[in-house]
Amino acid sequence: MTHPLFTPTSMSNNSQQPIALSNRMVMAPMTRARTSQPGNIPNEMMAEYYAQRASAGLIITEATQISDDSQGYSFTPGVYTSEHIQGWRTVTDAVHQAGGKIFNQLWHVGRVSHTHFQNGEAPIAPSAIQPIDTQVWIVKDGEDGTMFPCPMPREMHTDDIKRVIADFAQAAENAIEAGFDGIEIHGGNGYLIDQFLRTNSNKRTDEYGGNRENRLRFLMEVVEAVSARIGAERVGVRLAPFVTFKDMDCPDIVPTILDAAEHLNQCGIAYVHLSEADWDDAPTIPDDFRVALRERFSGTIIVAGRYDLKRAESILDAGYADLVAFGRAFLANPDLAHRLANDVALAKADNTKLFGGNKNGYSDYPASV
Repeated sequence: MTHPLFTPTSMSNNSQQPIALSNRMVMAPMTRARTSQPGNIPNEMMAEYYAQRASAGLIITEATQISDDSQGYSFTPGVYTSEHIQGWRTVTDAVHQAGGKIFNQLWHVGRVSHTHFQNGEAPIAPSAIQPIDTQVWIVKDGEDGTMFPCPMPREMHTDDIKRVIADFAQAAENAIEAGFDGIEIHGGNGYLIDQFLRTNSNKRTDEYGGNRENRLRFLMEVVEAVSARIGAERVGVRLAPFVTFKDMDCPDIVPTILDAAEHLNQCGIAYVHLSEADWDDAPTIPDDFRVALRERFSGTIIVAGRYDLKRAESILDAGYADLVAFGRAFLANPDLAHRLANDVALAKADNTKLFGGNKNGYSDYPASV
């Protein structure tokens, strides 16, 4: 009997243009910081890396800057210049030639940044609240990468908010021009959209803060702007209600996320991607939340975090998810789908080579056959 993870499916939300997938396995977005410098340009090495993993039903790329002020870590890619678009085209062509589908994850990091990336200015955020115990990885000229604490951000003005929304829409259009099958808006893990959603990082008293409906406004305006530009059927959103690092513990986040899911369902986006905590003692997501999420969102639901074949089968059979994303297992196993389907032992990644560098520990892991 075929494991449900390896059955074909399509991804849509009552769309007339569903996206066909060869299986229900997703390569989760993972920052690898291998762009060409200067300019954070996607390159041939990245094309090889992603094409090697094209047997996943869907690849979601590493988080990608929408503008020159949205960066928080060294060497992460952009999608806001012609050079970025050309670089990504090399990646998407390689993945499509290998038979894969690929979405570009778009982000603005907000307060999870540093003056190093902001021309000496403070990063922007919903409110001027400095994240506690939060660091970013910076490589300065002639030096190795170092973790630096995030400084105090400045509160965004209305003009800042409008500009960032427009930047998301333009970046989405650029991604489609670069050949992506769609885009994922990063709304989790403590970055800008997540900062708007949470009470402990957003103390605004205007229409973008305060009550739950107002805190949802920024996310929804980004989604609406992006959907108007490229079509809702090409849009996914990543949310992370149970992830609390980067000083993001918020008592109201779960009902806020469920309200967001209801709004997103009305927008008709392709999928919601639930980012679950993946460390050893991470909280278990209760079934009542999964049921509530399914009730509010009728499109495709992707889950990511500590999944193996048994857990993947369980959540797919329960109907709580339609696709299951794998992250770390893809690092050293470019043919992960084949290995899991045929009970082939998994290789282990060299964790000293996760960020920055060359092909070593990146695209030099062999397939099993």
